[in-house]
Amino acid sequence: MEEWKMEGTEIDLPQMLNCRERRTNVQNELLRGYGRPVISFCMNIPGPIKTNAQIRAAFLDGRAALIKELEKESIAVLQSFDIAEPTGDEWIAAVDADAAVVKELTMEIENRHPLGRLFDMDVININGEKLSRPRFRKCLICGRQAQECARARAHSVAEMQKAVMKMLEEAPMN
Repeated sequence: MEEWKMEGTEIDLPQMLNCRERRTNVQNELLRGYGRPVISFCMNIPGPIKTNAQIRAAFLDGRAALIKELEKESIAVLQSFDIAEPTGDEWIAAVDADAAVVKELTMEIENRHPLGRLFDMDVININGEKLSRPRFRKCLICGRQAQECARARAHSVAEMQKAVMKMLEEAPMN
């Protein structure tokens, strides 16, 4: 029997580290330039494949939902950057609103959207501190606290990727 494999380009640790450094640099540039909170949105995809056609479609749907909510709340996007790399899609934006209000809005999207569990919508306040969510997220597979499963390596990468792809295939998108 052939082993199941997620489609996409595998990335390595140096690529992920470079991606994180670039993301931090863009966030800091926006914080310095605007002195306003920053939203950093990317996908929470386990394993060495961070994007493919389905993941990108989900990202674009999540970005559209986020922008729609910002507009609905009359929160101005001062400047934003779209990044599409093998390390994953990202949308980083300085917004004209209180960081706590923006964090509530992003958590609401993560909780309400059919693919919200795959969304990683960080909010960085004007002091450069990432705001934390009050409750931990649940594991994609078993529903326990995701951080505990990750620490214990409770599930294989293939199991997690299968769960992600199942979510992507079953979720309605706009």
